[in-house]
Amino acid sequence: MTKWQEPTAGDAVLTRIGQSVMLHHAGDREEARVRFLALWREIGVEGDPLHRCTLAHYMADTQDDPCDELAWDLRALSAAEELTDDRLAGHEGAPAARALYPSLHLNLAADYVKLGRSEAARSHLRHARCTAGGLADDSYGDGVRAAIHRLELRLGDDGPDLGEDPGGPPRQRS
Repeated sequence: MTKWQEPTAGDAVLTRIGQSVMLHHAGDREEARVRFLALWREIGVEGDPLHRCTLAHYMADTQDDPCDELAWDLRALSAAEELTDDRLAGHEGAPAARALYPSLHLNLAADYVKLGRSEAARSHLRHARCTAGGLADDSYGDGVRAAIHRLELRLGDDGPDLGEDPGGPPRQRS
């Protein structure tokens, strides 16, 4: 799924996360996973929500088991819920907190597809779609919107119901 750009400010933890992401993208998935896990132990479950969100978001991609991937994506969403735009303001290139949600929900939808849980996938896909308005009109936003559309097509989801509450029960299919 689409990922956000790494913040480039002088944050050593985000730099180390970025280095591990580069390892993963270069094909060393196992080493990236080992480094992410070491960082997670350093950060801890009560650590900075930006660090936890970013790390968990990328750690999910290094998992072999779809259940483990889901667990990390859920950690990322949980940490994102603690973020504020003020926390992100000091990081050049960081998206606004609200701009993280489409990607996080999209990843969760994809996780649930892998696990054969189509209703849970559709629920998170609706959340991704409904929060996509917070995305900028740039390559990142375009990529997330395109990925949402691709997953909608894959699931046979017919797009937004403008009167729908994204937190409510799934729509009845005819």
